[in-house]
Amino acid sequence: MENLEDVDGLKKIVPDTSSVVENNVRKIIKELNYPEIIIPEAVIAELEYQANKGRFTGINGLKHIEDLQRLEEDGEISITFTGRRPNKYEVSLSKTGEIDAIIRDVAKSELATLITSDRIQSLVAKAQGINVIYFPQDLKSHLKLKIHDFFDKDTMSVHLKENVVPMAKKGKPGNINLVKLSDEKLTYSYIQELVNEIIESSRHDFRSYIEMDMDGATVVQSREFRISIAKPPFSEGLEITAVRPVANVSIYEYELSDMLIEKLKNNSNGILISGSPGAGKSTFAQALAEFYSNEMNKIVKTMESPRDLQVGDEITQYSPLEGSMEKTSDLLLLVRPDFTIYDELRKTDDFHIFADMRLAGVGMIGVVHATKPIDGIQRIASRVELGVIPSIVDTNIFIEDGEIKAVYETSLTVKVPSGMKEADLARPVIEVRDFKTKELKNEIYTYGEQTIVMDIDLLTFPEGLKKKSSLENIAEKEILKELKKILPKSRMKIKFVSEDRIDVYIEEKYIPRFIGKGGKRIDKLENKLGISIGVESIDDVVKDMKNQKPFYLDVDKNKKFLNLYFPKESVGNSFEIYAGDVYLFTATVGKNSMVRLRTNLELSYAILDALELNVPIAARKI
Repeated sequence: MENLEDVDGLKKIVPDTSSVVENNVRKIIKELNYPEIIIPEAVIAELEYQANKGRFTGINGLKHIEDLQRLEEDGEISITFTGRRPNKYEVSLSKTGEIDAIIRDVAKSELATLITSDRIQSLVAKAQGINVIYFPQDLKSHLKLKIHDFFDKDTMSVHLKENVVPMAKKGKPGNINLVKLSDEKLTYSYIQELVNEIIESSRHDFRSYIEMDMDGATVVQSREFRISIAKPPFSEGLEITAVRPVANVSIYEYELSDMLIEKLKNNSNGILISGSPGAGKSTFAQALAEFYSNEMNKIVKTMESPRDLQVGDEITQYSPLEGSMEKTSDLLLLVRPDFTIYDELRKTDDFHIFADMRLAGVGMIGVVHATKPIDGIQRIASRVELGVIPSIVDTNIFIEDGEIKAVYETSLTVKVPSGMKEADLARPVIEVRDFKTKELKNEIYTYGEQTIVMDIDLLTFPEGLKKKSSLENIAEKEILKELKKILPKSRMKIKFVSEDRIDVYIEEKYIPRFIGKGGKRIDKLENKLGISIGVESIDDVVKDMKNQKPFYLDVDKNKKFLNLYFPKESVGNSFEIYAGDVYLFTATVGKNSMVRLRTNLELSYAILDALELNVPIAARKI
């Protein structure tokens, strides 16, 4: 606090918005004899605007003014409200100084002393000849919050909500339990008290900051704690979720092979760390960041929103610059770090920024949600040009239960994709191999307008069934897509006769439309796929299908149901349903020639996962 040598002579005080929020008026009036506190209407308007937006700064500021009213009732001070109320446009431009200018005008016209915690405001006021008392923010570096009392050494996260008992997740990735911390339900007033303390600390602790402040939601990074606050109307009740990392491990604790350590040191510049939520991705990313920074003597930066990686002071953590990660990446391209940790890749823009920085020569380590090792690569494959994938991602590390479960590497080659026979089908193919065994796990390539991610692992099937080749899968998708465009209501089946011929079975009345005038439509499709197509009536073959041992089922999905389609003659009969050679369930076909499952069933998820892996769904009559 400065300029207090003449404090005894102060009679009129004009606080600005920052000093009201910081409650600085209470700090100074203890030294004064019945001062007149003049509050500009512009301050009330700005606090009201913030409060209506659900921001706690506005709510707290109004409460501080309410406290001053009580002091006036006790005869300790005098309060008046004056000045013009700013319009909506001026309030929205508060960051440009419009509100501050109105407040300075009040202090000047009232011949009063301006109180502020805004350094720029104090400098401008001095330049205009206004008497100012500047309260710099008090940096309390070790402020302990009450919410810390809910944590012990094993606590990962704490979940507090009004009218609910406090809960916490304890343990480490792979062994996490949700436990009750008390049998007593939390009240709204208690949680609001915690919220006020958290917001207050973010203004005083130099290692705490508000990451996001929106209507009904605020995110605060308080040292190692990431605290999310939700309130109505965004949520139906007041809620606090505080998360803290419980594991800070060295990369050597993951028991990496010497070969993988060597690759990370010399041959990995585009790394994806993938895994499901809570699997330990960020913990490994922290260990990798420390490895490159401390052992490899590399310059390491991070891109995070919010900034919650627990890394050493030598690693600078960046958030979105002016709300944009693209602007952050522009800055980093000027800084030129050796490695940048991008935590985490979710939206398309994130993947584009990651790719641009990697192609610009910056070593990149991305954290991405994935349920299978290939998912991380597949997510980036759908967003960038296929041929540059190995230049963007050369190593994919899959984390599960806090351990490294798989390491994949990518390379580009030109060949005939697995399952295809014709030499003229050769094309650029991204090979995804297991780093340790060098076994080919997946192939990524384009066919027509599609990007195909093919699982190479061999599968076995019930007697009479075989795994479809890559060509069969692609051709089937193309034909079914074409059929649904022109025959949206027809029943349809596809049968592969040989590698260069398929038969399509549709309702007889739709056959002329599918063939097209003079056979033009079917000729165009044959040329596109490079195979010949025969067309027959589905009514002629459906009787034969009933007597086959196993047969494939058509499956489609809408918002509520997963539908498995059977021949009409199957109505009322019971069938065993298989995914490959794995028995799923037994069902009786309904009157609409189908078996219907709700999409939220585990069984439905299993069927969709099988179809994604190109495993056919088959039925066997019992």
